[in-house]
Amino acid sequence: MSLATKYSPQDIENKWYNYWMENNYFHSTPNEKEPYTIVIPPPNVTGVLHMGHMLNNTIQDVLIRRARLKGFNACWVPGTDHASIATEAKVVDKLKQQGINKADLTRDEFLKHAWEWTDKHGGIILEQLKKLGASCDWQRTKFTMDADLSEAVTKVFIDLYNKGLIYRGYRMVNWDPSAKTTLSDEEVIYEERQGNLYYLNYKIEGSNDVLTIATTRPETILGDSAICINPNDARFTHLKGKKAIVPICNRVIPIIEDEYVDIEFGTGCLKVTPAHDQNDKILGEKHQLEVIDIFNDDASLNSFGLHYEGKDRFVVRKEITKELEALGCLVKIEQHLHKVGTSERTKEVIEPKISAQWFLKMETIVEPALKAVLEDSAIKFFPKHYNNTYRHWLENIRDWNISRQLWWGHQIPAYFYGDGEHDFVVAETIEEAVELAKQKTNNQQLTTSDLTQDPDALDTWFSSWLWPISVFDGIRFPDNEEINYYYPTNDLVTGPDIIFFWVARMIFAGYEFRNEKPFSNVYFTGIVRDKQRRKMSKSLGNSPDPIELMEQYGADGVRVGMLLCSAAGNDLLFDEELCAQGRNFSNKIWNAYRLVKGWEVSETIEQPASSAIAIEWYNAKFQQVLAELDSSFEQYRLSEALMNIYKLIWDDFSSWFLEMVKPEYQQPIDAKTYKEVIGFLEDNLKILHPFMPFLTEEIWQDIAPRTPEQALIIAEYPKVKSFNKALISEFNVAADVISGIRTIRKDKNISFKETIAFSVLNNDKVSTNFDTVIQKMGNLSAINYVTSTVEGALSFRVKSNEYFIPMVGAIDVAAEKAKLEEELKYTQGFLKSVQGKLSNERFVNNAPEQVIKIERQKEADALAKIETIKASLNSL
Repeated sequence: MSLATKYSPQDIENKWYNYWMENNYFHSTPNEKEPYTIVIPPPNVTGVLHMGHMLNNTIQDVLIRRARLKGFNACWVPGTDHASIATEAKVVDKLKQQGINKADLTRDEFLKHAWEWTDKHGGIILEQLKKLGASCDWQRTKFTMDADLSEAVTKVFIDLYNKGLIYRGYRMVNWDPSAKTTLSDEEVIYEERQGNLYYLNYKIEGSNDVLTIATTRPETILGDSAICINPNDARFTHLKGKKAIVPICNRVIPIIEDEYVDIEFGTGCLKVTPAHDQNDKILGEKHQLEVIDIFNDDASLNSFGLHYEGKDRFVVRKEITKELEALGCLVKIEQHLHKVGTSERTKEVIEPKISAQWFLKMETIVEPALKAVLEDSAIKFFPKHYNNTYRHWLENIRDWNISRQLWWGHQIPAYFYGDGEHDFVVAETIEEAVELAKQKTNNQQLTTSDLTQDPDALDTWFSSWLWPISVFDGIRFPDNEEINYYYPTNDLVTGPDIIFFWVARMIFAGYEFRNEKPFSNVYFTGIVRDKQRRKMSKSLGNSPDPIELMEQYGADGVRVGMLLCSAAGNDLLFDEELCAQGRNFSNKIWNAYRLVKGWEVSETIEQPASSAIAIEWYNAKFQQVLAELDSSFEQYRLSEALMNIYKLIWDDFSSWFLEMVKPEYQQPIDAKTYKEVIGFLEDNLKILHPFMPFLTEEIWQDIAPRTPEQALIIAEYPKVKSFNKALISEFNVAADVISGIRTIRKDKNISFKETIAFSVLNNDKVSTNFDTVIQKMGNLSAINYVTSTVEGALSFRVKSNEYFIPMVGAIDVAAEKAKLEEELKYTQGFLKSVQGKLSNERFVNNAPEQVIKIERQKEADALAKIETIKASLNSL
């Protein structure tokens, strides 16, 4: 059956993916082989594929397919994350559209809706990854809310609590008024925004004097507990020991002294609102100030807000400014650039809030994680500069707020039996909790009805930090066969934006629960940006739909396009033209195979000498690239690896090698050469397969009948062997000679079908190994080696060698002479410019050595070219 004239990915992608699935090539079980393991960064369960996923998962698939070819027991564990905040927000929004308020539902009723949403939308992204060609072990697909993973989370919480590492306390936390939950420090994004600095007058009790404070948040004056001055500020010695009156609410508050106040900022007088600022809280505790929380959970004002009760904080800011101005308390407003904390998920402005929350102590848990990356290099980061980011965060880490005021997620396994701060127990089940509570209270009459489980859920990252362990059930069964075989995993491929959220925390968990690293290498991908360097996002409308891209260019084409512009660890400037380039590469390979398949093979004809040397050269070239690939993969330079394969197949194999061995028109090829061509083609497919799995499997299976045990996906990767480096250099010269012959033929209208004589002045004494190839590809009658310039011939130069072609047919000598003289004039001018630089003592003394070297090479090349042009002129 003849091949289609054009490669059509749509016809073959589903066919081969189904074939791989049916034959269970992706599935792994422990065996005698060395494992190679990757765990997927679990995408949000209700998410859809975006360009970041495309890049990340293409890289993982390249690594896992290459490991599979290299004989490892390759295991890529897929799965999804329950994404508490994002998923709950979507469910709440859906319920609103149905006229249902979350507050009117019980927890169980709400969770029923959440599971329905998850069952409907969850897993879409995993199906989309299959279109990309992701060879995950789908039988191992995990979800962070699976029963076994949930049980692991509970066990870990209890273990850490019993070790004294988890505690409950009243702390200033980051409150998201939109999601109505706390956030960890890492989930707060600080943005520089243009705001205002409001200067307000407070009356001094018992006098007509006033003091002026500057604040960015005038609405919070209703929660003021004190005014603070610096004891060393001579301007305010008259205020010591006095009291001030808060405008509007007329609350009398003390004027306190503390060196914390920055004399240079604002007016030097600081309003202290302990309930709504971390630093104010510290001051409040130090000076035993009253804590007045003026906000509801949605950041509207509560009863302390007086006549502003129920209004949003930003609405109040505008209205209270007008009231303060009317009261004569507003002195002035200045523009002020400051950093504002926003929620990473909802983009809402964060509200500092004092709240009872659960925390994980980080002081000791970070120590082995610091050592593993920064001292022992047990875990290597690529690119290495992320070591500094990692160090800075770990050395300045604060306790992790792990509780969230959400229902979708892992409910905290703490059970309250009273109203006191410590009236709780931590247990896996309510039955166990009852027994613990009986022991703690010495009250044997307690029953399950007397206990209430903490309604809060755990931070999503508190489950995903266990991912490399929990997917192999290593928390519940720490000595099971799978965890012992697959853990630690090999490579983690992820984005640098979650180095704190996830990467560092997985390292904490690995050493805390298994006393071992979770992975050996972390490859941080860049961020996918458009050509204007903007991060791709739906809101900007600059992100293409990955599924549509694959439909247009084929999955292989898109994979190539993504990786060609993805230099190790740098941001990816995505250009759809690169996907078109990937598609063109697919067509190039397809057409090269069609050419080979169309040849008639003869068992009787001898192998030409030109084919023999071509085979020897391509073998050397292939081995050279194979060795370079190993080096590129060791450094995770996948773009470089792909480009080397691209050049090998497009230039060396398709454009050169196949042309060198191609039989004459309508003539057969000798069987010996054909066998070598097929062998090289198969080796090309093996090294390309991780990058372009569909096309390569299609051609592989078409070359010869294959059993499932002979599929490309599990073929044996080529092994690096010694090769003839000199032969590669010799061919490079031969290629330049062939290009020179073809240029003259084209420029002088000498038919490529016309056989011509050829003479060589071999000044460089170059090898004659490729003469048969030059003769064939230049269509030369013979190659004659001469000792002097050939008169009356066209010439060109490669290095110091001169090559001569007799003038054939009618050439316009006058026009040729004019052309050469113009070229000579230009080259002499160029030479004068270069020599001018090199004669400039200042330039030579100050320029880098490499720059001088380049300029001297330019001089040598120009001199050689001038000699060649003069020789050509003399021959006319």
